[in-house]
Amino acid sequence: MIRGIMGKKIGMTQIFDNEGNITPVTVVEAGPCTILGLKDHPKKVILGYGQVKETRLQKPVLGFFKKIGQAPLRHVKEFESADNKDYKVGDQLKADLFKAGDFVDVTGTSIGKGFQGGMVRWNWNGGPAAHGSMHHRRVGSIGSSSDPSRVYKGQRMPGHMGMDTVTVQSLRVMRVDADQNLILVKGAVPGHKNGVVVINKSKKKAFRSLEEKRETAAVKRNPMKQSKAAAGATKAKK
Repeated sequence: MIRGIMGKKIGMTQIFDNEGNITPVTVVEAGPCTILGLKDHPKKVILGYGQVKETRLQKPVLGFFKKIGQAPLRHVKEFESADNKDYKVGDQLKADLFKAGDFVDVTGTSIGKGFQGGMVRWNWNGGPAAHGSMHHRRVGSIGSSSDPSRVYKGQRMPGHMGMDTVTVQSLRVMRVDADQNLILVKGAVPGHKNGVVVINKSKKKAFRSLEEKRETAAVKRNPMKQSKAAAGATKAKK
């Protein structure tokens, strides 16, 4: 069984459970992804996602698709698989790969913020705010003249912010709409709307039914505090 699939972030909304509680969810279009190849050592499945014109691809990439007899796809990625015996080139994988109660890890590209200064990017305090100051939001000293006579690697500086590959782990699948190829994941997913995301089954958390209710541990109470509270209530009545 393959571990993951590619999809597209649609946006956020909220749903209600049987008890009327609100749960914020992200709607993700999971697939359809086409199987482009199979590997045995180690076992992996090559998936393609997103239609694209032939003129948008380089000739070597276009030749790969023509060789296997599949329509060109924009995104190609390998996924881990436990067993490939049920798969063949040309098959499509859709949202029914997941079920409500599964935990998934979602990887996407965070929203870009452009070039930002240190106060925005790294939450610096900034300099004095009085009119006589010449150092309101600037960087300031970043090195020493004698030792070490250089700037340390990894120094936090102004620069490009966002557009990083971010993975949010152990998000719970709340609903699966196989007809529309949608899954509803509890919580936020990195990236902007219509951004491509990778959904993998979590390795840290196993499936847990949505109907399962966790038992709450009994709260231990201090008998001395209870007696004092009772005594206080009695005095208040008097």
